Amino acid sequence: MLRFVGKKMLYGLLVLLGVVTLVFFLFNILPGDPARMMLGQRADAESIAMINRDLGRDRPVGEQFLNYINDLLPISIHNNQDSASHFYLDPEKYSPYTTLLRLGHTSLVLKAPYLRRSYQSQRKVSDIIASAFPQTALLALVSMILALLGGVTLGVVSALHKDTWVDRVILVVSTLGMSLPSFFAAIIIAWLFAYVLADVTHLNMFGNLYSVDDYGRGEYLDLKNLILPAITLGIRPLATLTQLTKNSMLDALSQDYIRTARAKGLSRTRVVVRHALRNAMNPVVTSASGWLASLLAGAVFVEYVFDWKGMGVVIVDGLEKYDFPVVMGTILFICVLLVAINILTDIVYGLLDPRVKDIQQ
Repeated sequence: MLRFVGKKMLYGLLVLLGVVTLVFFLFNILPGDPARMMLGQRADAESIAMINRDLGRDRPVGEQFLNYINDLLPISIHNNQDSASHFYLDPEKYSPYTTLLRLGHTSLVLKAPYLRRSYQSQRKVSDIIASAFPQTALLALVSMILALLGGVTLGVVSALHKDTWVDRVILVVSTLGMSLPSFFAAIIIAWLFAYVLADVTHLNMFGNLYSVDDYGRGEYLDLKNLILPAITLGIRPLATLTQLTKNSMLDALSQDYIRTARAKGLSRTRVVVRHALRNAMNPVVTSASGWLASLLAGAVFVEYVFDWKGMGVVIVDGLEKYDFPVVMGTILFICVLLVAINILTDIVYGLLDPRVKDIQQ
């Protein structure tokens, strides 16, 4: 088991190294001068050179990349005294940190990954992510709950009414849901329910988890702003889970234990709920866990359309303003999250089904 876990961890680290390398070199060849964006178009050459020197952009690309890796690693090497070195142990950047080993002017320290600072606001990227991620996590979680409840219900109904008009309607709706792009669905849903039917739904086209009170009493929790983006984001997993539940239910209903339960005189509801559905839920729950990870990374367009202040808005705003550290840090955070969830899922699979572990070793 340790070998299995170790191999998964190694694969995950290699994936992250590839992502870090790609992201760094991609955003370092894009046009745009961070120093000029920070100082404005009337900045003089001396000020621009000073900012570039502070950001380390006056050094060779290879050295910049090594420094970026050093910033990201939780255990990294730093210079204690030479403030001109870009590996200088700057307390303002890396605080808090713990010195593990000191040899002369060089220290080995334990710290949180440093994702740099925003070019525009000068806030730490980690602080920006910390404020935006809970919004995305809440949106993804609510979307997944709606998709799971709706998908299981429609899947069961479709299986129990196989080859009827009900089954065909659900099939058409789920197929449309799987093929509908999230960006297009977000625009249609926002226009229909927050503009055309606004007098009926009383929903806002744009809004965040917290709204400002019109009477000057500060912010308040406004959960109705969560309804439209959650429904929009949950459409595709709902469609997928509907078909998966239907197929699993049909397979379960054809098993011998279902016929035995019916022969014992159990009611149809009890047979379906306590026997068929219970055994059909295993692949559905597995798929739902994978979809939840995807929703955390795939909410960019939906958040942007509804102006939901999550990771998606952070990424789009960063791209519009050439705020590369914010975009790079957000992308890396999402990649780490996805890799961690995939590794954890593989480990759980290996514990529950030893055949998976044996095949992948």
